[in-house]
Amino acid sequence: MERQEAQKLLEDILGVVRSAGLEAGAVRGLQALRATLLLTFETANSGELQEAVQTIQRLANGERVDDAPLARLLRKLFQKLGSTYVKLGQFIASSPTLFPAAYVREFQQCLDRTEPTSFQTIKRTVEADLGRPLLEVFSAFDEAPLASASVAQVHRAVLKTGERVAVKVQKPGVDRVLKADLGFLFIAARTLEFLSPELARSSLVDIVSEIRSSMLDELDFKKELDNVETFRRFLRQNGLERIAAAPRTFPEASSSKVLTMELFTGVPLTDLEGISRNSKNPEQTLINALNVWSLSVRGCEIFHADVHAGNLLVLEDGRVGFIDFGIVGRIPPEIWSAVEGLVVAFAANDARGMARNLIAMGATEATVDEASLAQDVASVLGRIAGLEPEVVLRGKGDQVVAEVALDNDQVTELLLEVVRVAESNGLKLPREFALLVKQALYFDRYTKLLAPDLDPLRDERVAVGEYSSGPVIDV
Repeated sequence: MERQEAQKLLEDILGVVRSAGLEAGAVRGLQALRATLLLTFETANSGELQEAVQTIQRLANGERVDDAPLARLLRKLFQKLGSTYVKLGQFIASSPTLFPAAYVREFQQCLDRTEPTSFQTIKRTVEADLGRPLLEVFSAFDEAPLASASVAQVHRAVLKTGERVAVKVQKPGVDRVLKADLGFLFIAARTLEFLSPELARSSLVDIVSEIRSSMLDELDFKKELDNVETFRRFLRQNGLERIAAAPRTFPEASSSKVLTMELFTGVPLTDLEGISRNSKNPEQTLINALNVWSLSVRGCEIFHADVHAGNLLVLEDGRVGFIDFGIVGRIPPEIWSAVEGLVVAFAANDARGMARNLIAMGATEATVDEASLAQDVASVLGRIAGLEPEVVLRGKGDQVVAEVALDNDQVTELLLEVVRVAESNGLKLPREFALLVKQALYFDRYTKLLAPDLDPLRDERVAVGEYSSGPVIDV
């Protein structure tokens, strides 16, 4: 048996080396060494390194320690290591069911913003991947990007057929870097599991495999195009196009490294003044956003799993625009009814109902006390209900406008509290749960900020807890 496991490990290692390439692996190894040495020098001067070393020593002695110093050091190293590790940090930040709370909190600061790649490099990528000169596809293409992240940057452009579009272009070399880094992580996890079979029970390799699969999927923009089109089809089939939209995609101007989409013009869901300009009824606009998203959870193959204010726009025609489908969720069939029950119970502020559905959704080796879990859930619901909205003033050009503040840290803390309650009662929840609940908490905050008197369960305009194949919402 051990020989077979060793043979399988060797096959996995060779497969990763073939996929990433020896040269890329060697280059990334040197870059990782340089990043580690730089961080060691920086943190030695500030005292952070000594604090982290002391934490490790106490941990080795079996003492209970505060993970924060280690989490902070790891987050800084990830940011120096670049695209793969920034993405990995974001995965940790969005996965409180898989990682300790200190790391989830710290990696909220792992911002995916980088210096833009030169226009000439982007131009070469577009032309090589589309197989045509830039000006055969686009009549205009802004040289300065609208946004730049670790994996890609977005440019404003106009197609030859006249449509105004946003073009997402993958940065050169990113695929080689991600494959090398993720391959190393997978090999390390497989080797540790081989050397210490007890680790198999911790699902370490399963977690790393999920991270690897998820992040490599993000390299293929055809999959994001499919996500957008799946959501657009859901809107069309359910008569929702008059209140919500996702960008039209242009497959003839897209590829695995280039994604061309309709350019949406609108304001974030938290821009009070902007919403008032674009919508005659801001409260109804919020309800439309909530209804469309909650219906997509139950009636679409995917749901948008990153509905922070920047990805929900109120368009100039008053519709809600959903953008950026790089992160989506899928509900496994075995927990479908539990998810639906949880949504209804959350809207009804029903702690016992939430407890019952959390038990149905989670993995457990022992009987869970529903009444005790319900009591803990009620405490969390009380915290959510007690949060007050905040309005801030921001400068926009020569104007000062009012916006509602949505504290991402606050949302994260609430999610961590729900996970803590579940785990303290013997439940291990799937990652899909964390993605789902984080979006639900965003909408709960939007509702309290923009429509504080709204009762989602009793207001007939809200479609939480029901699904219809036809039109369900009036503008």
